[in-house]
Order: sequence, then C-alpha cells, then structure tokens
Amino acid sequence: MYGVGANNEFDARYIIPLNRFSKNVEYTNPIRKYNEMIGRTSYDISFLVLTEPEDICKDGGLVKKTLKPGDDKCQHFDDYDYVLVKYEARLDDGTLVKKSDDYGVEFTLNDGHFCPALSIAVKTMKIGEKVILTVKPQYGFGDKGKPAHHDEGSVPPNATLQIILEFVSWKEGPKEGPFRKMVLKEGEGDDCPNEGALVKLKLIGKLQDGTVFFKKGYSDGDEVELFEFKTDEEQVIDGLDKAVLTMKKGEVALLTITPEYAFGSSESQQELAVVPPNSTVYYEVELVSFVKAKEVSDMNTEEKIEAALKKRQEAEAFVYAAEYARASKRYQKALKFIKYDTSFPDEDREIVGLRHSCNLGNACCLMKLKDYERANKYFKDRLHDFNLKRIDTETLSANHRLRCRRKDANNYYLNVM
Repeated sequence: MYGVGANNEFDARYIIPLNRFSKNVEYTNPIRKYNEMIGRTSYDISFLVLTEPEDICKDGGLVKKTLKPGDDKCQHFDDYDYVLVKYEARLDDGTLVKKSDDYGVEFTLNDGHFCPALSIAVKTMKIGEKVILTVKPQYGFGDKGKPAHHDEGSVPPNATLQIILEFVSWKEGPKEGPFRKMVLKEGEGDDCPNEGALVKLKLIGKLQDGTVFFKKGYSDGDEVELFEFKTDEEQVIDGLDKAVLTMKKGEVALLTITPEYAFGSSESQQELAVVPPNSTVYYEVELVSFVKAKEVSDMNTEEKIEAALKKRQEAEAFVYAAEYARASKRYQKALKFIKYDTSFPDEDREIVGLRHSCNLGNACCLMKLKDYERANKYFKDRLHDFNLKRIDTETLSANHRLRCRRKDANNYYLNVM
C-alpha cells in the first residue's frame, strides 16, 4: 500500500496524487470529495485512517469520518469545560465559509460555536483527533441559512456543509454544585423528576482511569434489569441524586462528581470494583423512565400528616444511630409537609405538636453538628408554637427528652427558654 511505513503506520513522507487511487475505493471518497472541492491535487496520507463513517446522531444528519486518530487516554469533560478546536467549513461546491486561525477557537460545549454540529461532534472525539464532518441543514444553519459577515461566507438555506475539525485540547471550566453534566442525547419534553420520584436508569460508573465499578441496565439478553431508586431519599450518592432531577425522559448524559458529593474520604466497595478514598467518579446515565411523587400542594391534610410522620420516624431512627446529618435532612423534609399553612386549622393540636417535635429534633441534630446558627432558627420556630400555647407542657417535655438527651443540648434548650 502506498504511504505505509514500518510497524504498519502511515508515513508522512509520502505525498500521493489523488488520481493514484481507484475511484471504487470506499475509504477515499470523503477525502477525494473535499480535496476536489478546494482544488487540491495532493495531500499528506499521514492523515488518512481507514475507518467506517459514523452517523453521530443516528439520523443521517451528522456523519463523521476519522482522518487522524486521537489520544486513547481516558478523557472526561462536560458541557461547561472549554474545548480548543481548529476547523475549516465549506459548502458542497467547495466555497469557503469559515476557517479558524492557526491557534484555533476556544468555547464551551454549552455555549457552542459556529453551528450545532461542532459541539455535538467534539463530544465524540479524543484529543488530537481530526475528522471530516458531513453536516446536513438540521445541524448546520437550517432552512434560513446564514448571511455573510466580515470574514465569514454566507450559507444558503438548506445547505450541506463539509467541515474538517481537529480537537486540540480542553480545560476545566468553573466548578459549581455537586455535579457537572454533559448531555450526549437530548430527552423528551420539558418534564423532569421531582423529589421523591421513582426513576429507572441505565447506569455505568467509572473511575478516572476508566475502571468500571458499577454497571446496570445493559445486557446481551432480552431481559434488562434497570437501576431504580427514589430521588431525595439518600439511596444513591448526592451528586447522582441531584443530577437525575435535572434530566428528561430519554436523556443520556455524562456526569462528573467530585469526592464531596460522591463517596467522600473513605474507600467504598461497589458492585464491580473498589472506589478509592477521595475519588472523582464519572457516570454515564440514561433516564429511561420516571414516576413523579405527589406534590405537597396536591395533598390533602391527612396525606400531609401521614408523609410528615413517616419522615419524622426515619429521622428518629437516624438520631438513635447517631447519624445526625441524615436525621436533620429527614426532619426538614417532614417540616415541608406541615409548614404554616392556611389549610390547617389554627387549633389543630396534632399538626402543631408534630411541627414542634420536628423543629426541636432538627435543632438538636444541628447542635450535635455544631451548626449553632441554624439550630437557633429551629429552636425559635419551635417556640412560635409554644408561645401561642397550642401544645401543653407535658407534650413539650416528652418530645424534648426524646430528642435532646445530651447534656449540652439540654443546657442550650434551657438557655433559649
């Protein structure tokens, strides 16, 4: 074969005229077409790699052909990271539309650049990879086209583009919140799971070196067991829990979750591998389906009381296990159902007593966590009901003894009184 050197690698020293290739050779077609468009009669075969065309979006609208392979090292970047690319975009007749400078162009995948095809394609590429993209109007400039602007040529309506794209590098964008997400496939509609929703996922969890520590929802057989959990119930790590709340049905996303919102500073034995301490983890998630929990605003009084009692019982179990952070979260969820509400009768002793015990229990948990400012808030909320004399002293004393057994909490309680 022309241009093949030692070790079966392409040798950049060989420059071969395009007419030396047979017209029937499939793998030369995209290269020949592009070079014919721009009037080039020769090129460096070191860029030619024999790969099948990839239909990125599975609808024929964006087809990728690899010219130069990238780095095989595992890479994890998301929609808010910065990518640096070089590209050259032309119409089917070879007319130049736009070309990046020698340095390239930097942008975030979330913001995009030039046309939607660039952000979509980069997500499928590796550092150093060079490809040619055939871009149909739906991933280019649609049925409106694009007028000429400064050094950019115009794009007619419903025009197909040919884009040579090279992925040069990437760097992290600002880190905020418990997770960072890169959407690989958009979901359906605008609805997302709410707190307490039952969600079903396809899920793969990986370490930074590519080690898979969890995999569910993928099978060679007909029966596929999806991964399911209830959101906001601490059934999964915090970052995954919160990320799913932002997803739509059918959405596929890559998540980057830092140790603080993953498995923390302790080693964690997972289904397929051990997650070392202080590990950033990566998940590929597909939200297959979800059933939303009933919103508080749609509940009647009896349903609200029942839900609050359940959360309080869960909180008390965590208190006895000395898991005060988790207990505090349960008390707060209970209070969401029975906050001051015009739908509750003013003298409903059951609701007032339940609200009082949750405020008091949460305050004592926060005391144990040395979060004195927030503890003071819940003590004051508890006193609101007491000052209105909606509960008797005997009930107050019993609830206090149950949740504030430690001497420091008792002393603080007496001081507030």
